[in-house]
Amino acid sequence: MSKDLGPAALPPVAPSVTAELVAALSPRLRKRLDAGIAKLADRPIVRDDDIVRIAVDDVTDIELHAPVGTVTRPDDIRCGCLLAPDCLHRAAAASAAPIAEPATEPPTESRAESRAESATAARSEEPDTGAGPDAGAGAEPGAGPGAASDAGPGAGARADAEEQPERAAPEQCAAARALYTAATAVLEAGTDGSGAVLQAELLRAAHTARLAGLPRAAATAVSVVTAVRAARSSDPAHRLSDLVGSLRDALSAAHRIPHAAGPELTELRGTVRQPYRPDGSLRLYGLFTEPVLTATGFAGAVTWTADAEGRLYQVSDVAPGGAGRAVGAADRAVRVGDTALTHRELSRAGLAVSGATVSPAGRLGAGAGVRAVRASGADWRAAPLDRLWTPTAAEQVSRALDGGSDLLFLEVTLVGTVREAAGDCLLADCDGVTLRLAAAHDHPALPHRDNLRLLAAARGSRLRIVARLTPAPHPRALLLATEHPTVPGTRVDAGLDRLLHADLPAPASPTPAPAVPTPEESPVHLLRRRVQQAASGGRLVLSFPGSTAADVRRLNSHGLATAGDLLDELHAAAAERSRDVFGRLLPADPDRFARAWLAAARYTDEVDRALCAAAWST
Repeated sequence: MSKDLGPAALPPVAPSVTAELVAALSPRLRKRLDAGIAKLADRPIVRDDDIVRIAVDDVTDIELHAPVGTVTRPDDIRCGCLLAPDCLHRAAAASAAPIAEPATEPPTESRAESRAESATAARSEEPDTGAGPDAGAGAEPGAGPGAASDAGPGAGARADAEEQPERAAPEQCAAARALYTAATAVLEAGTDGSGAVLQAELLRAAHTARLAGLPRAAATAVSVVTAVRAARSSDPAHRLSDLVGSLRDALSAAHRIPHAAGPELTELRGTVRQPYRPDGSLRLYGLFTEPVLTATGFAGAVTWTADAEGRLYQVSDVAPGGAGRAVGAADRAVRVGDTALTHRELSRAGLAVSGATVSPAGRLGAGAGVRAVRASGADWRAAPLDRLWTPTAAEQVSRALDGGSDLLFLEVTLVGTVREAAGDCLLADCDGVTLRLAAAHDHPALPHRDNLRLLAAARGSRLRIVARLTPAPHPRALLLATEHPTVPGTRVDAGLDRLLHADLPAPASPTPAPAVPTPEESPVHLLRRRVQQAASGGRLVLSFPGSTAADVRRLNSHGLATAGDLLDELHAAAAERSRDVFGRLLPADPDRFARAWLAAARYTDEVDRALCAAAWST
């Protein structure tokens, strides 16, 4: 039996369970649900094997039964109070727990890899047209253009029907509309107004979408709820841009599904599980290990490796857990074959794998037929890993923005720090481009930020690093691993290894701090700021009287007339309120506001991607 405090100790709960428990509450109890969740956050939690108990008071406990690590049925949440099972406590416990991921691969890939994996799976599932090498093998020797008329009057109609692209089924259209309505309600209310009831409605829509065969739309809806919860709980890992991106993707998918056809529909549907395909024998070289700590209650480690051709592969160990698991997973044995290598050891060694199975994103499978033994590793500056640093930064950024891996292999010179609202960033010169390196995670149990602070004192050091691209109007990335500043041939995993002052080079003579270049911000931020304000504060924050004429003129003067039009429409949709014949205000039109916000969000996303590519090319 172990004791833990905080919601992170709770097992993940399936979205359908939370939705069902909240829907069963009376209107009176629904109004008290958010207060009930806040109360549970301060109560002690005890774990006993697969049962987690929350002490509501001295005599009442809530039990969450998770025999497979996840609560999958409403009956698995039990309460000992007199009102059970119709009490508030069960719904509050489900709403306070992390959201269970569906039966898919662990959520460890980066956003760009997820896009690439979805696109690959979409292409693999496109309908077979039958136009292969033997498509005409059964035709009569004299069959020509007029042969269709000899096949009967219905042959042409059948051929036309076969050529028509596939469209969404009625139940998929209905699920998409329900998801759009639920996501619109969250946008209308903002994070402060999106309490547990609105979250449960979106989770119900996500569950319905998954049952209708729309796993991608369901996953984006769950991401919205996760981001909303992080914002409401003041989670230090919360980023407003993540909330905007999740809400944009959810609304966009739900809006397009009823109208999409063919390959577009296949991509919007997504796939529940990405297949692992045989890949024969592999000789892999360790690159680095990064800890994983998600807002959805998953934690662990991912070790990145590469083969002699520069292809990237991942070995992951991610499961429900908190910061303790994220720190300790690096010292667990990797789950590939019978090797006893830990993740930390593999990141500096090598692996010889036979019978390998690999997902489209490059994740190695751990099936019974996979065999693996330890092999020698390679230095970052030696073959074959040195080829990863050969492409220019601009080429790597272009690849990432096109849906490829968002890992950047860069050689930089450290030049100092710059203070930002979210914390200090490490400044580095990358072939004439001033790069801002931010912490990949702000959790105090992980040394990301402490390592950035110490590396800032190693000004002038020339190091090879691995970072993850952060699309922004200026060059920006998250530092994942770096060469040791004083020990050649040694690597530092920024999220696992803690640098010490003794690891830094001897201080040189004092030199003035370099002037920090201020990136020239495109006026598109005038529209982006309104998009973010709406996602955070809801429609109300944009409905107050005021003129946007000055902002529109500035956008127009920079050739961004479309942004000016979108800004005008966004404010107009937020402020629109009509009255009935008695002069009473009628409810606002949430659909118009959602469409205006979605258009603005998609526009700013595309412009930001273009500005990001341009910034790295200068």
